[in-house]
Amino acid sequence: MTRAIELPTQTRQGNQVRHSEHHSALNHLEELHDELHNELHNELHNELSSTVDSTANSAAKSTVNKKNNTHTVSQVELERQAYRRKQRNKSIATSLISTVILVAVVVVALHNSPGWPRVKETFFSPEYFMKSLPAIGQGLLLNLRILGFAVVGVAVLATGLALLRTSKSPVLFPLRVLASTYTTLMRGIPMIVLLYLIGFGIPGLNPTHRIDPALLGTIAVVIDYAAYVSEVLRAGVNDVHPSQRASARSIGLSASQTTWLVVIPQAIRKVTPALMNDFISMQKDVGLISVLGAVDAVRAAQISVASTYNFTPYVVASLMFILMSVPFILFSDWYSERLRKRELSGGTV
Repeated sequence: MTRAIELPTQTRQGNQVRHSEHHSALNHLEELHDELHNELHNELHNELSSTVDSTANSAAKSTVNKKNNTHTVSQVELERQAYRRKQRNKSIATSLISTVILVAVVVVALHNSPGWPRVKETFFSPEYFMKSLPAIGQGLLLNLRILGFAVVGVAVLATGLALLRTSKSPVLFPLRVLASTYTTLMRGIPMIVLLYLIGFGIPGLNPTHRIDPALLGTIAVVIDYAAYVSEVLRAGVNDVHPSQRASARSIGLSASQTTWLVVIPQAIRKVTPALMNDFISMQKDVGLISVLGAVDAVRAAQISVASTYNFTPYVVASLMFILMSVPFILFSDWYSERLRKRELSGGTV
């Protein structure tokens, strides 16, 4: 039979003591854990409450300040603002004084000139101003029509020339040579000489058929200005970074799509101020078609002068061309300044 092994009495008592000590230690640890947990919970709760209260107070103060439109400005900033105002007012006063002095000097000089009364009557006669105004205004409409067709023709021809000159295809080499020769020759011929060559040369090919001088003048303007505008566009195309082409091709665009959708829009934006200047110059040079006999504003002024021997109609024509050009000049200056500010501020141009 199996006999149970009985431990000695002292051993059993020692185990019981150790078990009771271990149990009491566990109870003590649990009490410490509960106390620490409660202390941490209370501290976090107090901190969160204080944070929420301070945030609420700050928001309330900010709302009150916004409602009252009050903010604190340092004394240094106030001094800076006062200095800027003083300098601005000083600059305005100086500009006004210098302008008044210049106008006064010009007026006194003209008034004291011996021939001023005669010049005033010959160039600034109100009577002849009003008499010549309708005819010159009618002639200006012809200038505007020619300008409209010329702008379209120049845009098409200049874009084609610029693309030819920037092309790298060996097949287009003869066309590139022709485009380079064309732009070199046309930029070297004076505008009025080109008008004579086209206006009197083309009709000589068929003397029995009359060609409208306004049409011949439009062709001359397009041929002349296309050379200048094409070089401006070519400079803009070459200024586009090669990474733009590489990025466009990497996303699957073809060569023609890259040119028309990526390169040309960026090139036009870069050279817009230069294109505007060419357009303003074209507005003035359109008046040169009068040498071919077209009755535009300048020719109407010449007819009026020939019949009255008074040069006021030329002043009328000049004022009309100025009024036509001023809006584009102001827009060109504004856009150029806008691009300059974007470059200085680190923006993308």
